[in-house]
Amino acid sequence: MSARPKVVVLDDYEDSLRRTADWAPLQAKADVAFHTQRLRGEQLVSAVKDAEAIVLIRDRTPFKADLLAKMPKLKLFIFTGGRNTQLDFAELARRGIPVANTEMSDSKPATCEITWTLILAAAKRLEAYLAMVRRGQWRDAGALPQVLKGQRLGLVGFGEIGKMVGNVGKAFGMELVTWSPHMSAERAAEGGAKSVSLEELLATSKVVSLHLVPSEATRKLLDAKRLATMRADSILVNTARSALVDMKALEAALAAGRPAVAGLDVYDDEPLAAGYELAKRENVVLTPHLGFVNDPVFAKFGPGVVENLLNWLEGRPLVRVVTG
Repeated sequence: MSARPKVVVLDDYEDSLRRTADWAPLQAKADVAFHTQRLRGEQLVSAVKDAEAIVLIRDRTPFKADLLAKMPKLKLFIFTGGRNTQLDFAELARRGIPVANTEMSDSKPATCEITWTLILAAAKRLEAYLAMVRRGQWRDAGALPQVLKGQRLGLVGFGEIGKMVGNVGKAFGMELVTWSPHMSAERAAEGGAKSVSLEELLATSKVVSLHLVPSEATRKLLDAKRLATMRADSILVNTARSALVDMKALEAALAAGRPAVAGLDVYDDEPLAAGYELAKRENVVLTPHLGFVNDPVFAKFGPGVVENLLNWLEGRPLVRVVTG
């Protein structure tokens, strides 16, 4: 290890790591570069090529074998939170580079809350009404707010977050149905839902909310054909991963009116570029990937990163080592 190891922190858009931890002991031993804007291409390679340690917020930048090959000095990789779907663990293991993560305050309730923020904003035309009131207007002759009581809530995925979203739906008086690749009637019933086929869920649900981790079986699960089967008055909400939806097909589906409205917190390429097509549509409600972004979660990130970096520099065992 060199006298002054180089640590590179990437994608800290919120500039949270510096605010939630004391970096002075670390900066006494290493050179630390913080990047609060997204880097891609040659800018990214230039920033990381001499790094001995990389710190990444969640999985905001993919690190596959081709990029890792351009980082000959790399000795440690740290990411915040519990899961990274964009990291080549096999390549890092082959090179003997340890990977560690941080504790994460429970982000699941926050994801449930942003899911319902999007559902209600879509059902009540909240964005349009806010704009009218701010312009000094009152209401228009457009669509009136919808009522969710008595409607069907279709949950694609029924893990912890899906069940939380379902519980809120039940409080609103909605009927719960669910589907996932390995769903059973018993599992669904335990959460107060009915297990149905994906075809039935899409065709009959007023609100369809996605809560799956993408896999080969579920990547672009909602393609053009499936989107076209949704109700003409339906609301599609995705706070899980954009890979579950064919986003190009979604543009066309929204133009065709099935679904009627989409509420999105996740995208194929983040942050969104200026002029993003779906942002131009009045039947789309967008939030900037807020599902896990909140004070309790981010308060764990900075201290966890600094702890492991100091352990590495001072020869102590790493904590929360991840193998994939």
